[in-house]
Amino acid sequence: MPEIMKSRYVLTITVIVLGLLGLALFAGGLWLVILGGSPYYFSAGLALLVAAALLQARQATILWWYALFLLATTAWAVAEVRFDWWQLVPRLALWLVIGLWLLTPYITRHLSRPLQTGQAPSVAPLWLGCGVIALVGVIACFTDYDNQYGQLPIGETAPSPANASVSGDWTAYGSTAYGTRYSPLTQITPDNVNKLKVAWTYETGDKPGPDDPTETTSENTPLKVGDTLFLCTPHSQVIALNASNGEERWRYDPKISSPVGFKHFEHMTCRGVSYHDDASYTVAPYSDLGVVPQALRVARVSAICPARVFIPTADARLIALDAATGKPCEDFGNGGTVDLRANIGPFTPGGYYSTSPPAVTRDLVIIGGHVTDNASTNEPSGVVRAFDIHDGHLVWAFDSGNPDKTTPLPEGQVYVRNSPNMWSIFSVDEALGLVYLPMGNQTPDQFGGQRTPEAEKLSAGVVALEIATGRLKWNYQFTHHDLWDMDVGGQPTLVNIKTAYGTVPSLVASTKQGSIYVLDRRTGEPVIPISEVPVPQGAVAGDHTAPTQPRSALNFSPAPMTEQDMWGTNPFDQLWCRVRFRSLRYDGMYTPPSLQGSLVFPGNFGVFDWGGVAVDPVKQVLFANPSYMAFQSRLIPRDQLAKTESTMATSETSGIKQAEGTPYAIELSPFLSPLGIPCQAPPWGYVAGVDLQSGKIAYKLKNGTIRDSAPLPIPLPLGVPSLGGPIVTAGGVAFLSGTLDYYVRGYEVRTGKKLWEARLPAGGQATPMTYADKNGKQFLLVTAGGHGSLGTRQGDYVVVYALPD
Repeated sequence: MPEIMKSRYVLTITVIVLGLLGLALFAGGLWLVILGGSPYYFSAGLALLVAAALLQARQATILWWYALFLLATTAWAVAEVRFDWWQLVPRLALWLVIGLWLLTPYITRHLSRPLQTGQAPSVAPLWLGCGVIALVGVIACFTDYDNQYGQLPIGETAPSPANASVSGDWTAYGSTAYGTRYSPLTQITPDNVNKLKVAWTYETGDKPGPDDPTETTSENTPLKVGDTLFLCTPHSQVIALNASNGEERWRYDPKISSPVGFKHFEHMTCRGVSYHDDASYTVAPYSDLGVVPQALRVARVSAICPARVFIPTADARLIALDAATGKPCEDFGNGGTVDLRANIGPFTPGGYYSTSPPAVTRDLVIIGGHVTDNASTNEPSGVVRAFDIHDGHLVWAFDSGNPDKTTPLPEGQVYVRNSPNMWSIFSVDEALGLVYLPMGNQTPDQFGGQRTPEAEKLSAGVVALEIATGRLKWNYQFTHHDLWDMDVGGQPTLVNIKTAYGTVPSLVASTKQGSIYVLDRRTGEPVIPISEVPVPQGAVAGDHTAPTQPRSALNFSPAPMTEQDMWGTNPFDQLWCRVRFRSLRYDGMYTPPSLQGSLVFPGNFGVFDWGGVAVDPVKQVLFANPSYMAFQSRLIPRDQLAKTESTMATSETSGIKQAEGTPYAIELSPFLSPLGIPCQAPPWGYVAGVDLQSGKIAYKLKNGTIRDSAPLPIPLPLGVPSLGGPIVTAGGVAFLSGTLDYYVRGYEVRTGKKLWEARLPAGGQATPMTYADKNGKQFLLVTAGGHGSLGTRQGDYVVVYALPD
């Protein structure tokens, strides 16, 4: 084909492309205008149609017209998002590429020439338009609207807590019963953390199978006691390893079973095991508050299993194992097992069991339970039960549906169905005699028209119970009449905070809505002020909304979302997201669920979920990993359910939930474009530091890349969500592995600066831990098992890092 023919063919294709792009923007933009949105896309569509017509007519004015389009688009983009690089890219990049294409000889040789000169048409205006976009891009490279820089106080401001593990052990899920996720180890520092290397790797052999639920997750944080590590797997296996080299010492497989298999479970998760040693109670236990009560000074010593590991299984058992051998403790329950189905009543397989480790005290092992969300109003009770640590008999039961009666039920009776549950991790202060429960709500999450007064009082907050009796000491609710799945997922952290009024034994609770509530753990009174703020109203028929919601003065709650916050890879998926945003009901945080569909921001995973936060109790600082992902929910009247084209639920956070017993089914999904990209602009994830004495946020820095969630593995540092919590060390380094990209990272606690990162073989959606071996060598341990609902690569890895010898 002659060159001139090729050139004309290319020009024709360009005309068609411009026309199609213009038609798409015109139609979508018109829809957006009708919904009350920006007129830009409608106008841009018209401009491209005109440009296509001019190019079809070979008019040189196409260069001027398109230059004006570029200049107008640039002015609109900067007016909307200033010089925010990642916000400008979908608004300008495609149009810049087309502008540069129009400047090529393939196009300019066919354009009309002025009769008076016969010279080629001027390309200067279009070069100017392209140059302005390039200049804006350069400016945007040197602007930073995403990060808040600062420094936390340095130096010791409080004595080391009496419950700190000075030996370098990690004896509970959150390091200790206080849930600080803090280690007093100092070998790894900001100066040498970049030298960490893999010391050893262990594979559990427990990988997700074809008959497992979608959300099969390894969220395990192992324990380390003496020279042994104790860990669990998604199928409730317990493994003991040599802490120095990872050699397997013993393995226990409870051989979990289900009458329907596991595929129909909502999820299969084990976050950890619990450890109890009689010897630790033969002397006075730790206390940060003064004299230890006499009742805590002496403990029984078991003739068998003096040190035991407790594992909750996915088929609703609680098993006690000899920490030395891995064999069941025959004196506990029935041959080492307590059946958690007792007095629970019927439930769908997988619909009731504990995903989190129980609390252990001198005399009791205390356990709650996961209950399937949004399945029906006839789910098992959210009862929390305390069993004798040695023989396994039931001592007390706290049922939020009947909180005044804590004595065990006789055989044949059932705890209150569908009462709010506690599925996360307890915190314990034995010196005060209190155990702290982060509470969920009464299912279903998005419709509360049938909730009881007891459920309304004791849900979505923290409840403090007397360890000895299970009686309610105090409670503080963080979400009134929760319609957004704002259960308190993170383990409360217990820390003594220096204030102007003296040292206050405090409880720090991170929440999905972004507030960090700081309470006096003796009374439940706020240490950092909490105010009731008005929230959107207008629930569906048969329900209601609370007029106000409590908001802490210390919070990471996001600003209300706007249409300008919609994002995408190009103008077209961004336009789709704008249309979808305008189609949903959204009046800010706490927008009630609706029939048209409501935007939920923060979404179901929340700003903070079960990973909680990490606190250095000596320096009085907090390190956190806030995330920001929007979800959308819709209530479907039951008589319309058969007509919907949406799919039934395949995981906890997508598809249609039946919510049997209510007038509505519930549709949930992340707020994504058709390309699977978040509709909201990045960043979606940060690390942050808080000074607990002042209650102020010192820094907030975006964290993580899209390497493992984008179509191409390009590590663009947009800041991604993380699931799983951080840890902090006395050495001044924090660690986090839960980001959607497969890395574990080390940060300077003082500034939040990333100092080190290492590639993981699978998703690291778990909280790391650190410990010292018998020689004092400090290790960092990460569980890399992936997460089914998040789509991260799954595996069965335990990866351990250390400094070179």
